[in-house]
Amino acid sequence: MVNENTIYIGKKPLMSYVLAALRQINGDEGTVVIKARGKSISRAVDVAEILRHQFVQNASVEDIEISTEKLTSDEGRETNVSSIEILISLGEDDQAGPAGSGIDN
Repeated sequence: MVNENTIYIGKKPLMSYVLAALRQINGDEGTVVIKARGKSISRAVDVAEILRHQFVQNASVEDIEISTEKLTSDEGRETNVSSIEILISLGEDDQAGPAGSGIDN
């Protein structure tokens, strides 16, 4: 089963993933899971940080899971690939004003 709020990071432009994550976090659940494997892990971290610092200042990282997945190549060889899942959700105090505005409720 695939979670609707999951963004899988690949080779598209970075802002494509940021905008997709923004749409998900602004949805009904207020959460987004950013997943990546291998060389895309650093891009997943970049997406999470851009989302939190430039678009949704009241978002927070709820959980980060790192793991190693075993993949089998076409030749039958097994290789280990690192993976990451970053869970971001809107903060409980959604009433705060924009960052740096000096407006707090």
